[in-house]
Amino acid sequence: MEIIPVIDLMRGQVVQARAGHRESYLPLQSPLCSSAEPADVMAAFLRLAPFATVYLADLDAITLGRSQRHLIEGLVAGHPQVEFWVDAGMTRDPHLPWVPVIGSESLDRDSWRVAQDRETPWILSLDRLDGRFLGPSEILQQADRWPERIIHMNLNRVGGDQGPDLAGLAELAARVGGSRVVAAGGIRGPQDLQSLEAMGVGRALVASALHAGVLLSLPEQGTEIRR
Repeated sequence: MEIIPVIDLMRGQVVQARAGHRESYLPLQSPLCSSAEPADVMAAFLRLAPFATVYLADLDAITLGRSQRHLIEGLVAGHPQVEFWVDAGMTRDPHLPWVPVIGSESLDRDSWRVAQDRETPWILSLDRLDGRFLGPSEILQQADRWPERIIHMNLNRVGGDQGPDLAGLAELAARVGGSRVVAAGGIRGPQDLQSLEAMGVGRALVASALHAGVLLSLPEQGTEIRR
């Protein structure tokens, strides 16, 4: 199982995401780090483990159209050994120093057509909130146009203690193969990771469980962590 730490950026700080209600997100408070500065949180994650991939969400870009690209570029330049996946809304830029994540919530029908024709690698995030899919229905209907990696993002599960959306993840894994699926939202600890592995899902985006320290004993729990 590959654990991919999550850093949510809002107004220049790392925030603690909960249930997808972004208007109520507050600056991060974590036992791992006394600061909500992005560079400090990144360093704290890498002290925890030498993670190979980190996911960044520019929530200002996604919700307000105000990019925090300078912050992201600084993090990427400072950690050349890490592959960054960055969700900063819809992008047409083919020359980015990171792998762009394009969330369905940022797409309409026209931009979906543009996204699926990208020639460089990208990741599609299938976003759900309050039981509904965020984005045009064509995205769900055209799985043959999806990129190699797909994030199943249940925003209601983010930052909570409900566990991942196993039913939704199992359905997606059966449709495209678990090796292409990245689980996001609600990972609580080793048992959830074992459930994901059982359905063939090999990657998970994680924030709260890392900050809480509940994954530190993961190797002893019988689930191998790839960092």
